Amino acid sequence: MKRIGAATLAILLYSAIVFYFGWTVVTWLEVFFPINYWLFGIVWGLIAYGFIIGRINHSLRFFSIVGSYWMIIMEYGLILFPIATLITWIFPSELKMIGWIVFILLTLIFIKGTYNAYTPVVRELSIRMAKRDSNLTLLKVVVASDFHLGLLSNKTHLKRFVKKANEEQPDLILLVGDLVDDDPIWFVKNGMSEVMKQLTSTYGVYGVLGNHEYYGKKIPLLVEEMEASNVRMLLDETILVEDSFYLTGREDLTNKERKQLSELVPNQRDLPWFVMDHTPSNLLIPEKEGVDFHVSGHTHRGQMWPNHLFTRKLFELDYGYKQKGSLHAIVSSGFGFWGPPIRLGSQSELWSVHINLEDVKV
Repeated sequence: MKRIGAATLAILLYSAIVFYFGWTVVTWLEVFFPINYWLFGIVWGLIAYGFIIGRINHSLRFFSIVGSYWMIIMEYGLILFPIATLITWIFPSELKMIGWIVFILLTLIFIKGTYNAYTPVVRELSIRMAKRDSNLTLLKVVVASDFHLGLLSNKTHLKRFVKKANEEQPDLILLVGDLVDDDPIWFVKNGMSEVMKQLTSTYGVYGVLGNHEYYGKKIPLLVEEMEASNVRMLLDETILVEDSFYLTGREDLTNKERKQLSELVPNQRDLPWFVMDHTPSNLLIPEKEGVDFHVSGHTHRGQMWPNHLFTRKLFELDYGYKQKGSLHAIVSSGFGFWGPPIRLGSQSELWSVHINLEDVKV
């Protein structure tokens, strides 16, 4: 009953915001030409609820796309529209100019955010790690997460990743969850597997599940597609790679029945231990268990400013690199994006990590 009440309240609040935004836009547009309120209301409502409509059936993907872009209006409308309304109350004769300023600001946000989303960068990092009994002295690892492959983070964007990753000539590629945007249907239909399998590395490509794979509820299909793409999915398992290092892939925190990290510790601790865990929920645990290299994603670094202020509060490390004792931890902002193809305060990225394996004290 409480859930129904909370959902009803959320819908009413959201609808009130949608109405307020629509009212401000109509007020501005009427300065230029007359508006048919009914027609505007229908179109505005379809846009505002497009993301929900698009989830009814895959054939309604147009509404999913429109709904994704609507999130830009929701994100920055909550900041810009109240300010514009207040200024208009003080200077009612300046309505036309105030409206243009808001329009221009939203346009600039769209342009800059689109550039950041579709123009990925490579983050370079060099670290020193205990070699133990490994026969390696140098390992180059490409780390990427949060592709959300689907309608907007599409095949073309995946090609960008493959090109940049292969240019790094990595020894190892780690794909740290949220590989698809809930449902892998568009990964399958658009033949993204043929692109993904072009990734090249010395010791292979490995992946784990993120929370969105669980939301899509088609994990077996996703795993099958990834395996066909030459991506080995690790679901709560630890493997030995080329007798040189251990690699663990954890189920996401969304799975309440996932194994504890202590259950995945290698039987022998004579080699470096790498762990992939989509959500960087608690770095104290991998530090305690003796993990050497821990990679995550999930946070998107907030994706759109100022959301990073919240992710900073939620996670000890919400983005970047941090060393805790012998643990080297990385949290990526992701190569793709969730919702609109917009990034402000973050940029689509992959990490190229040079690991120097040395006879250093652990």
